[in-house]
Amino acid sequence: MSRVYLDHNATTPLRTEARSAMVAAMDVVGNPSSVHAEGRSAKMLVERARAQVAALVGCNPQQVVFTSSATEAAALAVAQKGRHGGVFASLATEHDCLNIWADEVLHGAGAARRGLVALSAANSETGALGAAGRVVGSGDGFSTICDITQLAGKMHVVYADVTPSYAILSAHKLGGPKGVGALINFTPDDPAPMLRGGGQEMNRRSGTENIVGIAGFGAAAEAAGRDVAAGRWDEVAQFRSILEKAIASASDQTIFVGKEGDRLPNTACMLTPGWKGETQVMQMDLAGFAISAGSACSSGKVKASKVLLAMGYDEVEAASAVRVSLGLETTQDDVLAFADAWAAKFEKHQMRAA
Repeated sequence: MSRVYLDHNATTPLRTEARSAMVAAMDVVGNPSSVHAEGRSAKMLVERARAQVAALVGCNPQQVVFTSSATEAAALAVAQKGRHGGVFASLATEHDCLNIWADEVLHGAGAARRGLVALSAANSETGALGAAGRVVGSGDGFSTICDITQLAGKMHVVYADVTPSYAILSAHKLGGPKGVGALINFTPDDPAPMLRGGGQEMNRRSGTENIVGIAGFGAAAEAAGRDVAAGRWDEVAQFRSILEKAIASASDQTIFVGKEGDRLPNTACMLTPGWKGETQVMQMDLAGFAISAGSACSSGKVKASKVLLAMGYDEVEAASAVRVSLGLETTQDDVLAFADAWAAKFEKHQMRAA
């Protein structure tokens, strides 16, 4: 039985362009910090990737700081809070890589007091867009860290009138390799490094650069930018609509989170009260479909989504959530096959519950 992968918000398959760039980078011998020809060749790979990532997110290449992940990028940004009032606040719906550092949890979009505030561009669990898809900038009395991890590579990165102070993203969410991310520093000051030593990344993040991963990141970013410009995600959004209509016809109990608002083109978050999300994930896995019950970082934790609870859903509704996230290779046949399999499992669930 062939499997259908519908968990692209957790991670996306490696793009051909990224794989080719990584294979080529494996043959580059030099250390990017060395001044000889081999070192300069390695440095050129890193700087090319820096420019490719910058082009995708709309910044100056020198504002891109390569890290091991978006999680590290988030920690590096939060470490700068002393420059922004000394308080870091995060919305309750933010990813744990930001929420875990919060001095204050906000339940609205405003900053409670002067400080650094996390405001994501798109939620990984629901696909809901913040500020109608615009990357929120720093405002009067507060600065922002914007998580563009899910947005970048699926939609144009459009900034508000004022850019954020920092943005974070990850390579493997847009077809690059795992283990590499970036902090985008829009402030006039270099971030004070958390990792000290050799002074790599212009003294902003020490440690010999992962040139293989960085090369793959850059190639994936460039390819992702082409796909966004070509409107390829419009078809994905159509397939998502077909999927939701098919599910709705099978179950009038299912709630589609954020359906009436602005969402990522590929994400369907579905609540079927009384049918646990973890159970649905396991049953669909056995049927040949990979989906999730929320953020991949929370897999294995049998509890209701804090994101959905913060949005006002109750424990039963939140515990029933599953996320179906499509990719560019997803077909209409894939989503219809998923809907048929889901409907069959739902019918059996209803019979057991009766």
